[in-house]
Amino acid sequence: EMIIGPRKTLFMDEISTGLDSSTTYQIVKCIKNFVHQMEATVLMALLQPAPETFELFDDLVLLSEGHVIYEGPREDVLEFFESIGFQLPPRKGIADFLQEVTSKKDQAQYWSDPSKPYEFIPVREIAEAFR
Repeated sequence: EMIIGPRKTLFMDEISTGLDSSTTYQIVKCIKNFVHQMEATVLMALLQPAPETFELFDDLVLLSEGHVIYEGPREDVLEFFESIGFQLPPRKGIADFLQEVTSKKDQAQYWSDPSKPYEFIPVREIAEAFR
């Protein structure tokens, strides 16, 4: 009913568990086609998707420690993190970067603001910056 009803909504959690990245890519690509053709909405949770799979998403909702740290177009997510002093290094997958940039042990490697010394920015502050 949720898929064919008037709202056409589907919720999917960790669909890639036990699948290789190629199969996950094909499934997400198929779902994206469904979304665009049927004018549907799919909310899908994936942990560390491959870069080519990540590129299939239109919008992102990033959650960390119970906070929404970003919600919006996939194309704009790096711009947001750059605005608060973090940069995606070359040859790093965006999904990995987004997972690690909120981690106390990983965040420092992404600091790119030469005007300020690095100091850990907690998730709560990232969420406030997003709001």
